Amino acid sequence: MNLGDFSVSLPVTDIAASRAFYEALGFEVFAGDQTQNWLIMKSGDTKIGLFQGMFDSFLLTFNPHDARSIAKAASDAGLAFAKPIPDEEMAATGPTSFALKDPDGHMILIDQHDE
Repeated sequence: MNLGDFSVSLPVTDIAASRAFYEALGFEVFAGDQTQNWLIMKSGDTKIGLFQGMFDSFLLTFNPHDARSIAKAASDAGLAFAKPIPDEEMAATGPTSFALKDPDGHMILIDQHDE
């Protein structure tokens, strides 16, 4: 099972201040839209997501090419979903996402952006 690209998604209170902070550390904006309160920043192979007002704690984020097969494997393994893929999306194609919590309560987001 390939979970795809990995990043840490951080909830921030001031996206402009957070962007400036991480730019000072050498990160550059890779994707996102600051006017929509989210940015993906990159430094070498390291990626972080900055999200203002979207969630309360950090997320471990993976971007696979086939989230549905990973969701099925997780379900088959008996893992509980914090946010499942809606039934109508399971039969579809294209972008989708689901979330799990590990045994210590850390949120893991599996977020497919492409076909």
